[in-house]
Amino acid sequence: MSFANRNQAADRLAEALAEYKGQHPLILAIPRGAVPMGQRLARALDGDLDVVLVRKLRAPFNPEFALGSIDESGWTYIADYAESAGGTPAYLEQEKQAQLATIRKRRAQYTPLRPPIDPAGRIVIVVDDGLATGATMISALHALRARKPAKLICAVPVAPPDTLEKIEGYADEVVCLQAPAFFQAVGQFYAAFPQIDDSEVEAILRQAG
Repeated sequence: MSFANRNQAADRLAEALAEYKGQHPLILAIPRGAVPMGQRLARALDGDLDVVLVRKLRAPFNPEFALGSIDESGWTYIADYAESAGGTPAYLEQEKQAQLATIRKRRAQYTPLRPPIDPAGRIVIVVDDGLATGATMISALHALRARKPAKLICAVPVAPPDTLEKIEGYADEVVCLQAPAFFQAVGQFYAAFPQIDDSEVEAILRQAG
């Protein structure tokens, strides 16, 4: 077990990212699990908090397994193994539309009174509570790169080494506290790993706003 909970993981990430304190970084959390972590990071680094909305494209008979991901603009990342795992073109098209609908619903829910914070020219730190395939992080980094940040950083407590290799091409810097060779799921590295619900995300973003 690596972390007691997400709070401890966020505090350790804040230590690893301490050089960005005083540079007013923009912390972008991938909902939902990373949003409380993003809140702690933003406070520790004197930054702004917002969300980056991306969704994994789920395998047909295993919704936890990502065949790829989609961002808010509709850009998609498709993993090279997608077809062999049941991701036919027709299935993927249907799944893309379903996940895009969820993204739009979440944007209306999470930031109803303001547009997303503009990352242009900012130091942007994208945080998640851990990476398995890395699919959603790839979509998040791709979406943000197009918005011209000054520096784009991926920050996660834990990820397998092969996933980190895939991610490196999309970020200027990758901060990962642990990269264990034996990796089944993100939750195995936390003593407590509760679900975060929409109401908690909305409350955190209201406070941030």
